[in-house]
Amino acid sequence: MKKKLINTLIVLGLILILSSCAESLPLDDCLDSENYGFFGGLWHGIIAPISFVLSIFFDDIAMYAVNNSGGWYDLGFVLGAGILFGGGGKASSK
Repeated sequence: MKKKLINTLIVLGLILILSSCAESLPLDDCLDSENYGFFGGLWHGIIAPISFVLSIFFDDIAMYAVNNSGGWYDLGFVLGAGILFGGGGKASSK
């Protein structure tokens, strides 16, 4: 158990270090397109792992929409990520 925790922390540390080198897009490019609401956030949450991997290799792909419509987008994003990863239902079954 302790070795698994140490390996997980090492991998998370490497991800953090490598992601700190990522280049960000100009804000004006993001704000010129449409605003995303709840369903846009839901979709972005579901495809978040794919977006993350692709954003490492392509500069024009972002994991989170800058031009979102606020709380509704955030709620959709969290629900979408929760749907993808199984939510908290698996934890209660133990």
